[in-house]
Amino acid sequence: MVQAKEKLIEKVMACQKACEHCFDRCLQEEDVKMMAECIRTDRDCADICGMVVSFSHRQSPLLDELIALCIKACDTCASECEQHDHDHCKECAKACRECEAACKEYLAV
Repeated sequence: MVQAKEKLIEKVMACQKACEHCFDRCLQEEDVKMMAECIRTDRDCADICGMVVSFSHRQSPLLDELIALCIKACDTCASECEQHDHDHCKECAKACRECEAACKEYLAV
């Protein structure tokens, strides 16, 4: 269980970082309006990832429910980012898919 939690935290933190980077880069794109939904999903996913880390550190009894929400946020964000050709979006989608898989694996343990 300890290894699963360590892997979870590693993937969640990597996802949070990728989402933060993606939304920052999206704001610098020529057509920011076109990137609005990507920015929104990046922010949601990054915020939820940060909450997963916090809840995990304090051993919250709500962690599993938050991880389930993180799975949904990661899927939503990855699906949006996969629609764009920007490198930052591709990297974000990959990190989200890896985080989603780690969350599912953690809940299965």
